[in-house]
Amino acid sequence: MASLATLLALVTGVPLAWLLARRAFPGKDLLSVLVLLPMVLPPTVLGYYLLVVVGRQGLVGRLWEMAGLGRIVFTPTAAVLAAFVAALPFVIRAAQGGFEQVDRTYEEAARTLGWGEVGIFLAVTVPLAWRGILAGLALGFARAVGEFGATLMVAGNIPGRTRTASTAIYDAVQGGRLAEAHLLALLLSIMAGGVLLFIGRIGRGSRW
Repeated sequence: MASLATLLALVTGVPLAWLLARRAFPGKDLLSVLVLLPMVLPPTVLGYYLLVVVGRQGLVGRLWEMAGLGRIVFTPTAAVLAAFVAALPFVIRAAQGGFEQVDRTYEEAARTLGWGEVGIFLAVTVPLAWRGILAGLALGFARAVGEFGATLMVAGNIPGRTRTASTAIYDAVQGGRLAEAHLLALLLSIMAGGVLLFIGRIGRGSRW
């Protein structure tokens, strides 16, 4: 679920990060606030908003069911969606910083050679901003793995379907299975520490 959510955050977040870093347009400040809002909202509030949108009475939820795709809430799709919304701001913020540090001289040189904007973005800008993008993906993946509140509200804690590592820890503690909770918490802590180490090495340009 976290991997799929991170992939979705990559596809949507990198273009948004470039837009926020390179273009001036009406409503830019509002868009910046909206995409970063999940970073500061309480998880229960984020989960509530997702329920309003994708629940059976929500616009997206109704359209989804009308298309014959069933319901969204309490399904793996809802778990991926919650993780995606939680991870997206981290991908955007780090990638935006990467784009802002790119020397535009290289892009201008590509334009003089007749390159189109899409080609410049894919072949020049993205490779030059790779550190920020990769750091954003690492942070986004870690956030997606650790997502709890919104996931519990929109996807529940169904074993084998929507249960994630975080909800499994909660369930283990509630059930008095402390050894299981300790193991899962240790695994998530090691993963988070590994992500921070990875990002630190990217920032310093260290070789592995």
